[in-house]
Amino acid sequence: MPADPAQDLALMAELTAGRDSALDLLMERWEGPLRSFAHRYLQNGADTDEVVEETFVRIYQKRADFIPGSNFSAWIFTIAANLCRHRLRWRRRHPSESIDIPDEDGAPGLGSTIATGGADPAVATEGNERIAALRTAVAALPEDQRSVFLLHSYEGLSYREIAAVVGCSERGVETRLYRARQALRDLLAPLLAAPAGGPAPVSAPRTAVA
Repeated sequence: MPADPAQDLALMAELTAGRDSALDLLMERWEGPLRSFAHRYLQNGADTDEVVEETFVRIYQKRADFIPGSNFSAWIFTIAANLCRHRLRWRRRHPSESIDIPDEDGAPGLGSTIATGGADPAVATEGNERIAALRTAVAALPEDQRSVFLLHSYEGLSYREIAAVVGCSERGVETRLYRARQALRDLLAPLLAAPAGGPAPVSAPRTAVA
């Protein structure tokens, strides 16, 4: 997540005042974090592109609604999370034959939380299976738990910021995060213990410190 929140507030003030070029600077700062979040949420390249693009469209359209001095990161992730939820529901109603879920170039995918071992082909294959299992497990989380888990574990948002994004209390965020972690541990239990003679066991999905 970009540092210096004051710069985001300054750019939003300029955008609201009519300097449209401020949006370009906001895009430079936030395209990476938004793309990372959307890609992990949707696991589909085309959907990710559309959500990121639409997020910036919404920022421009709603620029007058932004409250000066408020938390910009929470505001932008609220927009992105809502778009992700709507997109996922739309996709479930219009299933496609194939889903594109490769890691993005230059950005760590969900599999970065699980060690894949060395260059040995057998170890690499096992690592790929664990990456796929983790993606599947995260995708299986209820939408409210998935948003909280991704925003906290990968985007580094605080409980207070996440509460603003998902519309619940900080205690509610803590509860959802706990349930998400428990669900992931249960779903990944067969992979958390390596077979006899295999590589060392992997740890459960890491999470950022609140």
